[in-house]
Amino acid sequence: MSFSTVSALSPLDGRYAAKLAALRPLMSEQGYMHRRVQVEVAWFIALSDCGFAEFKPLTPGARKYLMGLVANFSEADAVAIKEIEKTTNHDVKAVEYWIKSKFDARPELLAAAEFVHFACTSEDINNTSHALQIQAARDTVMLPALDGLIAKLREMAHQFAEVSMLSRTHGQTASPTTVGKEIANVAVRLAKAREQIAAVKLLGKMNGAVGNYNAHIAAWPDFDWEAFSRKVIETPAPLGLGLTFQPYSIQIEPHDYMAELFDAVARADTILIDFSRDIWGYVSLGYFKQRLKKGEIGSSTMPHKVNPIDFENAEGNLGLANAVLRHLSEKLPISRWQRDLTDSTVLRNIGVALGYATLAYASLMTGLGKLEINEEAIADDLDASWEVLAEPIQTVMRRFGVQGAYEQLKEVTRGKTVTAEALHGLIRSLEIPEDEKARLLAMTPASYIGKAAELAKRV
Repeated sequence: MSFSTVSALSPLDGRYAAKLAALRPLMSEQGYMHRRVQVEVAWFIALSDCGFAEFKPLTPGARKYLMGLVANFSEADAVAIKEIEKTTNHDVKAVEYWIKSKFDARPELLAAAEFVHFACTSEDINNTSHALQIQAARDTVMLPALDGLIAKLREMAHQFAEVSMLSRTHGQTASPTTVGKEIANVAVRLAKAREQIAAVKLLGKMNGAVGNYNAHIAAWPDFDWEAFSRKVIETPAPLGLGLTFQPYSIQIEPHDYMAELFDAVARADTILIDFSRDIWGYVSLGYFKQRLKKGEIGSSTMPHKVNPIDFENAEGNLGLANAVLRHLSEKLPISRWQRDLTDSTVLRNIGVALGYATLAYASLMTGLGKLEINEEAIADDLDASWEVLAEPIQTVMRRFGVQGAYEQLKEVTRGKTVTAEALHGLIRSLEIPEDEKARLLAMTPASYIGKAAELAKRV
């Protein structure tokens, strides 16, 4: 059966396939096989340098050839491994057999073929391969996408730092802010979440069937297998794996670091869901217009519509990402006794979770690039909301000991349409210094923004 983008079961490989081209080679089954080959080759070469009489150090030519299997791994190689798997019904063994098949006509490698996958359990290869996949996806796709969003938000925070805007708490008019300050709030939150994602150490273990180096020690009892395993795992690629050594495990690496990472990604996604909904609301209020794209249709029956589809798309895909991420973080650290297989099929969906998140980040960047601020609408909203000045007036009254300041302003403003004239009349009647009256009389909803502009420019 042949597949195309219109016959794909998942929209990640169908409708949105082109948008995930950077992630697919890393998180697909081909990407998984590629990392398995990388781990097997690194372990094999390192074993040759252990000083064992039975496995002499490999020649430079053999090392270069083996490294080439990793560097030049292709879709055709992945298909060849899948063909072997049809017979073995075991995906890791298929990788081992594929590597050995590449030793034909190379006597040096053929003589050492039994040291491929030596003393390893499948999970020694799988857990390190997953970590390498996640490392590549995080460092080359996820973090750059978040960095792009953070940079765009900072740019907008500075650009609109002094554009006064009416706040809404509980959906009601509240003390003014600026457009830039509200965007700065998100930039700061997202930057922190991004750093938490980047800070998670990616762990790997290569310690055998139940984490005790049983087979290793059976073969060479006097060799320091734990130190060797640490060296292979922590030595930077291509000689090692460039991960962090996990000293204690059952058959599987416990996956706690994965839960930590996925929770961190979900936290960033939640921040962006919050932001997507806010921008959607501001588009609805007319605070932002959306730049038109020639030929694009907003509604099949209402020609006037320009819908905030990018923010809606982002919100939906972020929700899907978090649903999978949270299942991953809750399920993966749990394994019955020393090993059960429930994590195996779940781990294959890491790319699904990261795919939906990546898709959402791209939608947000597209949407932000279309936004045009509507300062007239924002200013009109402010000018219709003089009641927000009840806060500064009653605060100044309290400063000068005017009794019942809050209550007086509540009586004048709560649930009423408040005009500048009514507030000015109240101010003139107050028993406070004349210079303070003048300062309050000069205040407008647009000027009552506190440190908002300064804070927006600081991010």
